Amino acid sequence: MAGRSVEVHRVTGESDVRVWLDLDGTGQSEINTGVGFYDHMLTALSKHSLIDIRITTTGDVQVDGHHSVEDTAIGIGQALRTALGDKRGIRRFGDAMVPLDEALAQCVVDVAGRPYVVCTGEPDGQVYARIGGTPPLYAGSMTRHVVESLAYNAGLCVHLRLLAGREPHHIVEAQFKALARALRMAVEPDPRVDAVPSTKGTL
Repeated sequence: MAGRSVEVHRVTGESDVRVWLDLDGTGQSEINTGVGFYDHMLTALSKHSLIDIRITTTGDVQVDGHHSVEDTAIGIGQALRTALGDKRGIRRFGDAMVPLDEALAQCVVDVAGRPYVVCTGEPDGQVYARIGGTPPLYAGSMTRHVVESLAYNAGLCVHLRLLAGREPHHIVEAQFKALARALRMAVEPDPRVDAVPSTKGTL
């Protein structure tokens, strides 16, 4: 299984996003989205998925960080879909549970080709949280949107559950790391399989 690296360049009136990734990497990353906390989360996504990622995003952060965060997630999803190709020989399913102090998140991924997202368990106040050191800050409400944007563009079914958590930073970091570990399992080659892992013969 070779050639699972790809570059995507996506330009809109709100952002200019360039994403390069290698599914068979070691978790190396260079990330600059203009939203510091998001960079931190995407660095963790790369590290724990073992997907090498380079991202450069220029967006209208003078308005808000929303467009840069969303459009970067779309770019990552598009790159994942392309890099996966026909999905021959992958494990397809991934499941991970990750703690971070008081927070505990579980993520289950199916590289199904049929996008679907279920995110549950966040405390009510999470959507109002603003996380980060310098503006633009990361909105707690964006995590669900990031997962949706990534999954819909990559063709993933994702169930992300927060099982425990109080501190907004810990909650988001546990969620991203759980997603990363589930992705790592789902996209990695299965040494026992040389076909598309589906009874339909296609994903």
